[in-house]
Amino acid sequence: MGKQASSKDLAKQRAREAARSLIQDATAWTPESLAAAIHDGQRDALAQAITWVESHLPEHQARIEALLNLTPSKGSSVRIGFTGIPGAGKSTLIERFGLEAIRRGHRVAVLAVDPSSQRTQGALLGDKTRMNDLSKHPNAFVRPSAASSTLGGVARSTSEAIQLCEAAGYDLILVETVGVGQSEVTVRSMVDVFVLMLIGGAGDDVQGIKRGVVEMADLLVVHKAEEDRLQACRTTAGAYQQALHVLPEPPSGTATEVLLVSSLTGEGHDGLWSAMDKLQQEWTQSGWWSTQRAQQRLDAMERHAKQLLIDAHMHHKSEAWASLRSQVEQGKLGPFASARAWVQQPLDP
Repeated sequence: MGKQASSKDLAKQRAREAARSLIQDATAWTPESLAAAIHDGQRDALAQAITWVESHLPEHQARIEALLNLTPSKGSSVRIGFTGIPGAGKSTLIERFGLEAIRRGHRVAVLAVDPSSQRTQGALLGDKTRMNDLSKHPNAFVRPSAASSTLGGVARSTSEAIQLCEAAGYDLILVETVGVGQSEVTVRSMVDVFVLMLIGGAGDDVQGIKRGVVEMADLLVVHKAEEDRLQACRTTAGAYQQALHVLPEPPSGTATEVLLVSSLTGEGHDGLWSAMDKLQQEWTQSGWWSTQRAQQRLDAMERHAKQLLIDAHMHHKSEAWASLRSQVEQGKLGPFASARAWVQQPLDP
């Protein structure tokens, strides 16, 4: 028992020393050195860079801009978004899909956006721990991030994280969102292919999925299609196939395909790969691929403009905000009037 306790204490000490070293190293980075390390494929540098772009502090904006200017997006990756109801097995499918991609010669980055604690704003589920094999692979990078208060189940900095992953040489970027229930428009505006995951036997054949999310999906995957679930999954797939007929044609002009997939047995994964490849080929030829990318850049610009304006107001007019907030709390002012008064106040020089 004494030896076990000693080895545990030693492990804790080493962990503390490693944490201190990381903190010290983090303060030593400059945009130039960090960009160089990212281009060199250093995963610790990529992780640090994503931490940089997640910052909302006004004093960090200049270094974020400098870093992103030094790591421009080459547009060389394929970006795939995964969303779906809780329990659909998103992390399980992504891990198997990612490992298969590596076997096919790809370098894979996974940006797994966790629900976040309302108290600490930290990630709750820890997707990295649920993709154990993939996160350990040298040709993979798995980054869990807290969704915090952002809409769409996607951190505000996800589009920049995609750019940084591309700069580090990852050619397949997988974005896992929190799940259906929040607006998924944000993730759709960041990826090339949007996959909605469902499961059979979850109650109604057409599950409680918002119509808008189904309309945005490029592929519908009915997951866990194995053993005693198979017939229920077939029923669900058929119900959604029928439902898709009454929806408007997708802007890409390509009909949404419904696939049966099992990450337990591997059944359907080849079909998923074929469907992805088919979409890329068709959209590259039609011009939809490049049209989407251009719109993604414009959407990112608008998102950042809104967030930067809010951050600037919060930083420069914090006293006014606190005063108005107190009056709203006491019922002396209405929420809309006070918010409008705050926005209309000029920024301090």
